[in-house]
Parts: sequence; structure tokens; C-alpha cells
Amino acid sequence: MSAALFDLSGTTAVVTGARRGIGYAMAEALAAAGADIIAASARQEADGGAIGRRVRELGRSFEGHAVDFTDRDAVIAFADAVKDRADILVNNAGTIRRAPAAEHPLEWWDEVIAVNLSSQFALAQRVGAGMIERGSGRIIFTASLLTFQGGINVPGYAAAKSGISGVVKALANEWASSGVTVNAIAPGYIATDNTEALREDSERSEAILSRIPAGRWGRAEDLGGATVFLASPASSYVTGVVLPVDGGWLAR
Repeated sequence: MSAALFDLSGTTAVVTGARRGIGYAMAEALAAAGADIIAASARQEADGGAIGRRVRELGRSFEGHAVDFTDRDAVIAFADAVKDRADILVNNAGTIRRAPAAEHPLEWWDEVIAVNLSSQFALAQRVGAGMIERGSGRIIFTASLLTFQGGINVPGYAAAKSGISGVVKALANEWASSGVTVNAIAPGYIATDNTEALREDSERSEAILSRIPAGRWGRAEDLGGATVFLASPASSYVTGVVLPVDGGWLAR
């Protein structure tokens, strides 16, 4: 197998939520494979901040956009600004709110569904239309272990991430014949800001670690290889898949 199958030189990748954590690692991996990066986060600096510096260190160009993913008009405006340049879309922006289901504020539910599901479909719809016109493209969503499970105290997040699986399959069914693949990566328990509360809870952290065959929390950079694979020519016959990167959690 030729390494050229994983070469992204000459492509442009749009990565949402790239300012930190998993999105940062995904953008870094894509840039290392040769892609120029357009990044969007709620507080994304125009020069990119840390991720912008890293992308430029890797010899690629960077463009940053601040986008409120609870604002549908803002998401659509961003999509329209990048759709003609996007060879790869990584739909990673997300948020999480924790409270028992019986006490979970409906405002939190609305926010999480807007950011983690509705905005992601809107962005994929607009950018995907451009890919269909050109006859090629790669769309990668960030799913979750809660795409397969219900979780605890995160009903909105579980609903949104379960919905991502359906969106991936629906778009894959419609767009594969146009040369556009649509897949998702389901990270396991990764040491990021989103899991800080779990890692600081000694009982929950111990229970989680005891189920991970790899014996450790994941690192954001553990998602890089899967991201490059799904963005590259190597995955041209892979679509409609939710790929767990979880240290073996789902195998237990």
C-alpha cells in the first residue's frame, strides 16, 4: 500500500471546534498530512491562536472564524463562506451539560441539540452540496460512546450523539454515488475539558478506567490517525460508518 493514499496535499479541511481538545488534534493531524485548515469555534481567534501557530509550523495555511453554533444564521453564513473550498469537513464542534434527567433544564437541552446536532446537519448540508457539485468530498462527524449508550446525567448530549449516527447513515446513503463519503469517529473517554468533571470524581474515574482494556484515558492525539484515514483516498470505499476510537471500551 502506498503512503500516497494518506497524503492530503492540495486539499482544504474545514474543522469546527478546532481551538482545543479533540478538534485541535484533528486539525493538527490533517495539517501534518498536507491539508490547509479553515477552523471555526465560538471563540476562535482570526489568527488561530495555538492551533493557527501549529498549522503554520507544519507548513500549511490557516484561516480562523468565530462562529456561534447555537445561531443557525451564523452557521449558514459560515457554511456559505467555505463551501466552495472545502474538500474535507470535520463536524466536531460540541458542548455538554450535566444534570439528572428529571432536573435537566430544557434550555440546556435546546442548547446541546442546537450545537451538537442541528448546526452540524446545517453545515454538512451546505458544504455537502458543494462537494456533490464537484463530485468528491469527505465529511467526518464527531460521535461519542453515547452514540451507542445512554450515559448518566447528559440526556441532551446522548440524544444528539445518537442522532449523529442517523445523520451519518442518511447522508452516506444519498451522497456516496456522488463521490462524497460521510462517516463519524466515536471517541472513547478522552482527557479533555469535557471530561474533567468525570476525571475529578474518583469513583467515576476508577469505574471508567476499570472498563477500558487499554488501561488509560485516551489522549486527543489518539484521534489523529482515524481522522486522516477517513479524510484520505485510503477510505474511498468507506461510508456510513461510526468508528469507535475507545481503547476497547465497547468490546467489554
